[in-house]
Amino acid sequence: MPRPATRDDQDERPLTTSALLPLVRRRHGLTQRGLTERLHAVSGNRGVTREDVSRWERGKRIPGPYWRHWLSDVLEVPRAELERAATAARRSRRLHRDGPSPTARR
Repeated sequence: MPRPATRDDQDERPLTTSALLPLVRRRHGLTQRGLTERLHAVSGNRGVTREDVSRWERGKRIPGPYWRHWLSDVLEVPRAELERAATAARRSRRLHRDGPSPTARR
């Protein structure tokens, strides 16, 4: 079983979707358009565009549960890892929006 993608061995926090998706997409030799075409083929749904993939990879959007399911299949990433990446992305967004919690440890 492949090892989950993390930032490095000392930092066990999961990657965000914006970091994970381009990493595994490139490992599969796919362009953003190629990933989109694969998602269309496996899901039977043409509701995602190359621009959506770009937004996911730039952290502008987080793929919803429906597309995370198909991304898992196409990119051969465990669904749990994509869920952790989405959670990490949401946490990162909150931190950037709200700043660190006054009670957060440093």
